[in-house]
Amino acid sequence: MNLSDARPGQVVRIGRIADARTRDQALRFGLAEGTEAVCQQALARGPVVLSRGALQVAIGRRLADRITVEAVPRRRGRREG
Repeated sequence: MNLSDARPGQVVRIGRIADARTRDQALRFGLAEGTEAVCQQALARGPVVLSRGALQVAIGRRLADRITVEAVPRRRGRREG
């Protein structure tokens, strides 16, 4: 699935980032392949807001469409967000 398909509360792991330009943009937000983040908000036709620890970033829909992610099951006792 793409990052733009993530739903609030869902933990995702960044998978494949196909092209170099998209990879560079994602890295500026601290999102590399293998990084886990929590979807805080996903606005229809708008940005996807992700959190990693105390950091929150809003990823534009076009960029989110080009980043492949996989859902990660929540683990008990794991602090999110």
